[in-house]
Amino acid sequence: MPIPRTSSRFGPPILSYGLRPFFLLGALYAGSAILVWLVMLTGHLTIPTGFGPRDWHVHEMLYGYLAAVIAGYLLASIPNWTGRLPLDGGRLLVLVALWITGRLAVGTSAWTGWALAAVIDLSFLTVLALAVLRETLVGKTWRNMKIVAVLVVLLAGNLSFHLEAHLHGTAEHGARIGTAAIVVLVMLIGGRVVPSFTRTALAGGKPGPLPASFGGFDLAALAVAAAALASWVVAPDAPAAGTLLLLASAAQAIRLARWAGYRAARDVHVLVLHTAYVFVPVGFLLVGLAVLRPDMPASIGIHAWTGGAFGTMTIAVMTRLAAQHTRRPVLDAPALPALYALVVGAALARIAAGFAGSHALPLLTASALAWTAAFLGLFALLFRPLTAPRLASPKPVRPAPGSCRAQTTPVRHGAELDDAPRARKGG
Repeated sequence: MPIPRTSSRFGPPILSYGLRPFFLLGALYAGSAILVWLVMLTGHLTIPTGFGPRDWHVHEMLYGYLAAVIAGYLLASIPNWTGRLPLDGGRLLVLVALWITGRLAVGTSAWTGWALAAVIDLSFLTVLALAVLRETLVGKTWRNMKIVAVLVVLLAGNLSFHLEAHLHGTAEHGARIGTAAIVVLVMLIGGRVVPSFTRTALAGGKPGPLPASFGGFDLAALAVAAAALASWVVAPDAPAAGTLLLLASAAQAIRLARWAGYRAARDVHVLVLHTAYVFVPVGFLLVGLAVLRPDMPASIGIHAWTGGAFGTMTIAVMTRLAAQHTRRPVLDAPALPALYALVVGAALARIAAGFAGSHALPLLTASALAWTAAFLGLFALLFRPLTAPRLASPKPVRPAPGSCRAQTTPVRHGAELDDAPRARKGG
């Protein structure tokens, strides 16, 4: 018997799967919040937040936009990992409401008070982490406990951010904790999807090297990276942290090289995944050099991670999952390669701005506008597919009588991230 992809609950299509509202909200907020930040940066706008302008920008990128995209990805993937039905309907609406209320609370915390804003904002990640933990325990998918652990670290970083901003006026540790946690998520999730999609793109082509399977080297590379990030969070100026960051950069570069991306570079949807992951070792390198060379600003490497790795990876994964879940030709959209180019260009311009000194404003402006265009363009691209009902599954073509070969429906992009629950019914 075929396994149902969604529950039988009635409701609008946007509440049928977690990726639908959270990918739309994440794309919309990523573009609009950066545009607001650009106007704040030039002194033409203030908002009633208890955070300083820079801290508001950092917090809303890490714990606003990225938290939404992470929620969408996990709520789409967990049914596939556990075989249980997805979170949908009223329960999903509650989670969406918590995220939206958190953004409003942070943006008006100067009026409501920092403590109330913190409680409201923290409730989203708390409920998300508990939901992922429940599904992991009930589904007995123990290997995904590391995802729960990263969510707990992200929640701790958000708590630290609110406390630091209130007590000290700035939130350095909270920003580093959030950045480090999401770098780990990119390494974990990227380690699944990048080689997987590359292998699929190479299937049936000319013989040659295929992406290396996950093994001992990957574990060692992740361990070195985790140690480097922990050292950087605790002691960002320590030479030991800088050395570990450089070692992590080399390990992640080798890890990426083992995924044979050069063989699938003609496929823009595979190329963008490898491009996104390039920013992971680049970020480790630049942050490590900034630790060892005080004259080099740490923001350069941090933006290689946040703008390059996070921004590019989120667009690449969001479009793939949206195409697969809705069965609509999202990946065939003519504008999609331009969106990829815009987000990569935004990251490169932001990194370059770190070297420009007093002449950085034009590069910052160009970066912000390119980023805004990329994510608002993504929102426009995904709006119809993610708010409309899912298309029916195409039926395989039956072979003609006497034919010795069966005709099958061609495999589409994203088939290896099939979101169909594969086992028992969930609660």
